[in-house]
Amino acid sequence: MKLSLREYIWYKFFNSLFFGISVGSIFILYTPLEPSIYSLGGILLALGMLIIAKYYDRLMDLKTFFYITLLVEFVVLCFVVFFLLFNYSYMSALVVYIGYQVTFVFGNYLVRMETIVLKKPILLSFTDVAKQKAYLIGLVFSYVAYKAFEYFEIIDKQIQVYNLHVGMFFLQVLIIYLVLKSFRKLIK
Repeated sequence: MKLSLREYIWYKFFNSLFFGISVGSIFILYTPLEPSIYSLGGILLALGMLIIAKYYDRLMDLKTFFYITLLVEFVVLCFVVFFLLFNYSYMSALVVYIGYQVTFVFGNYLVRMETIVLKKPILLSFTDVAKQKAYLIGLVFSYVAYKAFEYFEIIDKQIQVYNLHVGMFFLQVLIIYLVLKSFRKLIK
């Protein structure tokens, strides 16, 4: 295996931490979008996942796994940066929504490849436990952060979410670094 297991598990940990932190902000970010966008997004997501699944025979190798993992993490970084630069608007909500949908298109593929690459049930278990712990920590962190914002009288939900995204930007940079470290044996 050309995957650095320790770094990969740390990558998965921080990736899940990011998504745990981001869960509460989605409802504020998506406020400007009309409900029909979610239906259209769901249709496009299902079609995208169908297309990816049709090409598993060409995509199921470690190098492609690395490139798609890196692509997904850069998409997340791009929509976080977009939100930080352009703050709240219909366009920023749409960009963040589309960004998440693009990452979700590859979700099944990434899970399948992770299963193939890690192979052993003990490694899969260890990775999934790390992911679930991090997700829980992220949820607790975001709850505490929102309560701290309220304590310091930062009541505007948009400002709270924006402040959280500043930290999420740095977390996403760390995540990309860990992806590169995880696959460093492959890219040398």
